[in-house]
Amino acid sequence: MDQVDSASPAEGLQRRAQNGFRRDIEGLRAVAVVAVALFHAEMPGIGGGFVGVDVFFIISGFLITGLLLREANSTGTVRLPGFYGARARRLLPASAAVGIATMIASALLLPPLQARNVIADGITSALYVGNYWFIAQNVDYFTASGLASPFLHYWSLGVEEQFYLVWPALILATAWLIRRGHRTTGTKATNSQRPYLLVLTLIALLSFALSLVVSRWAPFVAFFSLPTRAWQLALGGLVALTSRHWARMAPRIAAITGWLGLALILVAFASLSAADLYPGTAALLPTLGTVMVIGAGCATSAGGAGRALGLPLLRAIGRISYSWYLWHWPMLVLVPALLGHPLGLPARFATALASAGLAILTLRFIENPVRFAPKLRNSPGRSLALGVAATVAVVVVGLTVVTAMPASIGNGAPATTLTVSEARVANGSNRAAYDEAVQQTFAQVQGAITASANLKAVPSNLNPALAEAAAEGNALLLNGCLRYLSQRGQPECASGDTASTTTVALFGDSHAAMWNPALLQIANQRHWRLEVMARTVCAPMDLPFFSPELHRRFIECDQWRTQILARLRAEKPRLVVIGMSRRYGPERGFPSYGPAWLDSLPTFIRQVRATGAKILVLGPIPDPQSVVPVCLSAHLDDATACSPTRSVAVNDVGIAAELAATEAGGGQYADLTELFCTNERCPVIIGNTLVYLDGNHLTLEYARLLAPAIGALADRALARS
Repeated sequence: MDQVDSASPAEGLQRRAQNGFRRDIEGLRAVAVVAVALFHAEMPGIGGGFVGVDVFFIISGFLITGLLLREANSTGTVRLPGFYGARARRLLPASAAVGIATMIASALLLPPLQARNVIADGITSALYVGNYWFIAQNVDYFTASGLASPFLHYWSLGVEEQFYLVWPALILATAWLIRRGHRTTGTKATNSQRPYLLVLTLIALLSFALSLVVSRWAPFVAFFSLPTRAWQLALGGLVALTSRHWARMAPRIAAITGWLGLALILVAFASLSAADLYPGTAALLPTLGTVMVIGAGCATSAGGAGRALGLPLLRAIGRISYSWYLWHWPMLVLVPALLGHPLGLPARFATALASAGLAILTLRFIENPVRFAPKLRNSPGRSLALGVAATVAVVVVGLTVVTAMPASIGNGAPATTLTVSEARVANGSNRAAYDEAVQQTFAQVQGAITASANLKAVPSNLNPALAEAAAEGNALLLNGCLRYLSQRGQPECASGDTASTTTVALFGDSHAAMWNPALLQIANQRHWRLEVMARTVCAPMDLPFFSPELHRRFIECDQWRTQILARLRAEKPRLVVIGMSRRYGPERGFPSYGPAWLDSLPTFIRQVRATGAKILVLGPIPDPQSVVPVCLSAHLDDATACSPTRSVAVNDVGIAAELAATEAGGGQYADLTELFCTNERCPVIIGNTLVYLDGNHLTLEYARLLAPAIGALADRALARS
């Protein structure tokens, strides 16, 4: 994305000729940015367009390394103020302008809670640590939901800016070591590239090895971070260091090499997809292709593929590539919010094209005037001050917008908290008594649901508050008891009366862990030992799970399930409560309620029953069809806008099939629909309690309020023979 020349337009043409300006690289930028824009517009046939960013990385490595090396060889050092000033003048004004526009538009168009998150993304992106911010937020570039941040694409700018920070220091350190070596040995200083080659080769090898390892266990970390992307930047640098060798290639060989390299890039665009493990070894395809194109261009930039890449149209697109990259993704995210509906393919294409128009304006009125202003170009200090001012402006605007945004607090009348009386049954009672206890607790909840079904204004005493709900997601992890993706094993997570001889195990995925507040309350009352055994996106049945997050078979899930069954056989709990999401789709290898799901359920229940335990399978909670706190923040005066109809939120056919499969295996099944829905609607606020903390998990507060109902179900399960 970077450009190296910093002269005025007229002077720039002269220097380009003197320095062998690469028209093919300008065209290669065009190929890369078009691929990224079409990928984000979900254009068919461009499933691997995201690798356009890899092309940019290699171009940056080539150009910046060449620039630094020429200065180091000619002067013996690198003038850091001049280098950083040029980068600041080139990159920061445009990114700041787009960032400010994106934050303001997000505040106007997005639900307030979502907009606040977006502004936090914008501030971290302005500080060029956005890539690590997204890692900390567990954001997956390929599985971002409908709430994808309009700043998500800024991750690559973070990588490049971090590269700009580290690379000059690396060149300086290498140059210093070379000079010291010559002084120590008394030899004459030369312009040998060998030390730089050794350093960059070592970096490339170590970074590539790290990328392969991290891609296996945490692909989103490998995708976003500099250490796992440095090998691509280093390879670009190695091409710059070996440019004289590339230049010696025969024209015909250079032309063939360039065309093959361009073909590899295009094959990557067409053949790779979000389902591939990336970066991993898949990143070799566009990386080697780009190296071949740039290397071949050292010999014949005006021939072979270079001739095609140097066409005026591609070069014109290449000149706006940076600004187009900045604008295209916010437009694709925010235009649907402006129009109030998702975009079809033609509209997405038109939006991506319109963002190119904004890029032209940005180049004309921001990029070029700043880059070529004599007072800035001739003063590294002013250039750096401009960069600092641009960054500060984004941060200040972001904080100002957040402060000015209305608080996401309900203004409705205070509502009464749901209270459910416990219905205890004497030991030795018959089955009907336990059924009656369950019915009594369910009826109390159902009364509150009916009263809340048509709630309009969000209560002023909503619990938890909308802004606090998202933070509860961390509580689901239960201090490591809910295992996450590649984490191995399962710690002993016992609570309640840990000395009790009556053990109840809570087994499943995050939809099991969300019931921990209810079962913990029951365990304390009944003097049970409660043990949590849970893993995210891992249903307890023996199914061939595929993990889109890890881009491979979820072997950790298989291993974990085997370990938990062994522990159940050893610990022999009296009751095992099964909780699991029913939102698994074909991307996981099978759909919830599908034949494989229903066939595996009785077998799994028999395996658990063989340990001597009673089985209680908790049915699904309704699907609210939105990220509830975010939705409510945009509909504080009409909560029904976020409350789906029962027919949409509940899969009655699937629940009936699960009930039959559970009973066939000898377990007991609890249909929980009456704890959430009337016959017509499933409200997301019951009394003054927020039901969902996100789009598919209960708040801690609502789970606790349902403890008497869950306790009645557990008592009945234990009492049945």
